[in-house]
Amino acid sequence: MDRLRQRADFLAVANGTRANSAAFVVQGRARADDGPIRIGFTVTKKNGTATERNRIRRRLRELVKRLDVISMRPHHDYVLVGRRAALTRDFATMLDDLRSALNRLDRQAPKHPN
Repeated sequence: MDRLRQRADFLAVANGTRANSAAFVVQGRARADDGPIRIGFTVTKKNGTATERNRIRRRLRELVKRLDVISMRPHHDYVLVGRRAALTRDFATMLDDLRSALNRLDRQAPKHPN
C-alpha cells in the first residue's frame, strides 16, 4: 500500500465516488494501471489548529493500518478527508465506519476504470 502525495492525484480521486461518515469522508477512484492500492489523507484548516489536524491525520493513518486489505480494491486510489469529529469519536466505531464506507464505495463505483 502506497501513499498519495501529489496534488494531481488527490484531485483525480476527488472526481470519483465518495462515502460520508461522521468522522471522515472516503473518496475512491479506480485506476487503469496495475499499481498497488494508494491512500491519501487530508484535513482542512477549518478543523482546528495544526496540533488538532495532525492528531486527526494520525488517527486516520492508524485506522488504515488496522484495516484488513481485503476491504480495499486493488488498483484503486483512496483519500480520507478528516473531520473534527475524528478527535472524539471512539476508535472502534471509526474502524466500523471505514469498513462500511468502503463497502458503499464498492457499490457506487463504475465498473470500468478511467
